[in-house]
Amino acid sequence: MHKAGSKGTPADSTLRADGGYSFAHDPDVPAGHEPALWCPEIAPGTLILAPAPEGFDAGEPLGLSSLGHPIVDRSNGHDRHLILSDQQGDHILWLHGAHAARHPAVILPLDAAFDLRVEVMWRFYRRLRGRSAGPLPRVLQLTQQRRARLILLLHTLDFRLAGAGPRDIAAALIDAEAAALPAIEWKSSAVRRKANRLIHDAFALMNGGYRKLLPGG
Repeated sequence: MHKAGSKGTPADSTLRADGGYSFAHDPDVPAGHEPALWCPEIAPGTLILAPAPEGFDAGEPLGLSSLGHPIVDRSNGHDRHLILSDQQGDHILWLHGAHAARHPAVILPLDAAFDLRVEVMWRFYRRLRGRSAGPLPRVLQLTQQRRARLILLLHTLDFRLAGAGPRDIAAALIDAEAAALPAIEWKSSAVRRKANRLIHDAFALMNGGYRKLLPGG
């Protein structure tokens, strides 16, 4: 997987047997201080740019300096990873090749996310031409309801990993009064079922489910 490694160094494609790991985020930087960069095959919100084929060299260089200072700018050998801030949704770019910015072409893999990649391309093209990029594709937008659900799952995971049981989680996050029901009533209560669902979904999110968020899943 093509991810930016710690300290801007290239990340390995597989985990090394000696205990080294590939990181999508610098482990020395607190989470949330800097966006993570994901490989575009699982994050189709990333626009892939590469040098144009021979014969197209007369095209305009990519005027990145006119688009503002990137909030993330990392280089891995000949590749460069950028996130450009936009009020309507950031632009994530992977410049693949040393001359990708000089004579750019867009790569659009013919995969299941092709339509989404095309939308991402048009947003960036409009921004590049000095127009409003427009909102992110709906599939990449995080609704307030989904955001609230994810926050709830993260709190649930924190409680559970700290040793809390369904009752404790229900008391803290769902309904403290229902969590105090006698054992026989608690066993068949809707709040207990909801707490167990939260625990199940929180662990599913931790164990790879978070990747579904990348294409808007």
